[in-house]
Amino acid sequence: MAQIIDQLRIIIEQIIMTLGLPGITLVMFAENLFPPIPSELVMPFAGFVVGQGRADFFSVWLAGTSGAVLGAVVLYYIGRWADEPIARRFMRRFGKWFLLSETDLDRALQAFTRHGEVIIFFGRLIPIVRSLISLPAGMQRMPMGKFLIFTTLGAAIWTAALTIAGVILGANWDQVLDIVRRYEQLTLLVLVIVVVAFFVIRLSRRRKQPAPQPESSNK
Repeated sequence: MAQIIDQLRIIIEQIIMTLGLPGITLVMFAENLFPPIPSELVMPFAGFVVGQGRADFFSVWLAGTSGAVLGAVVLYYIGRWADEPIARRFMRRFGKWFLLSETDLDRALQAFTRHGEVIIFFGRLIPIVRSLISLPAGMQRMPMGKFLIFTTLGAAIWTAALTIAGVILGANWDQVLDIVRRYEQLTLLVLVIVVVAFFVIRLSRRRKQPAPQPESSNK
């Protein structure tokens, strides 16, 4: 894994140094569509370039945010294309293996309808779900104006934080990767706890449900 990260870092550095600001936009766009490309290898290096005086902060930040938003818009339209019926067919066929049902999907979609703006904003700040959060927004046909506003706000904060970290760390900008990894591990731990708690509660409720009574035959 470390070798893959090193190779990605070299490729990202070459793209940014060759293409400049469009390179930052391109790589951040790809990072949204292909999560194995980590944004923490893109913006901190761009921040390092800013610290050397070879670029200004605002231009780098704008380029990174633009790429992130463009990638999110593509995933939004993939969600619109996939649409809700595909998710429902999945639930009907495989939901029982995950202790899930169409009712759970309905609840999730209702929650997204009520709090979609908050989910989109904070989702852009959470590793793992940062890219995928655009899919349910498309499935729910969230108005593009709202989607763009809250996606841009979340992406702007994320790219700014990584760029500033690169400026501060300078030549040691790649240390941001370790910091973000700890953040991702903490996020993953919280998600695992939530998922385990969900399954425990769901199993407990199912066990408490009375067993169906056999129909009595009329003699």
